[in-house]
Amino acid sequence: MTVLTEPGAAGELKPSARHLISDEGFGAAVRVVRRANADVDEAMAGRIVDEALKFVAAAAANRTPGLALRPARIVDEGWHALIQDTRTYKQLADELGAFVHHVPETPATKRHDDIAVMRTLNAVQRAGFAPDLYLWCKEAQRAVLVSADCMHSECTEGGSGCSAPEGG
Repeated sequence: MTVLTEPGAAGELKPSARHLISDEGFGAAVRVVRRANADVDEAMAGRIVDEALKFVAAAAANRTPGLALRPARIVDEGWHALIQDTRTYKQLADELGAFVHHVPETPATKRHDDIAVMRTLNAVQRAGFAPDLYLWCKEAQRAVLVSADCMHSECTEGGSGCSAPEGG
């Protein structure tokens, strides 16, 4: 999988987005992922939550008309965990300057769309983060079993998708 980067930007990408929420909020989200997914160890749960933070940051920064973003199923599991703690999720929205809505579709729409994945990974990089590529690949979607079973309307500015920015 190739992810596009701007010249010179690779060294500037942050490996983690944990700084976007408190340590307590991060730990709580990791516990939610583990509680919902008995086979996911603490290290993997932390990676999942961190990647969800990167996705939400990318979706919040998404101001390009027609640039549709979607989380991978594994990343969506971390997003679900973040949303469950509404105070932490509100603080995240305040930090990012936009509230990223979670708009699930039926499980019948589940699919791995390579084009949407590439768009989303590039948006994660434009938001300043190095994506954890494993959590976005097809192999991981089969190997890391999580309970998330919804897909999302594609994140589009001002539309019905998961990133209708408010206050940003």
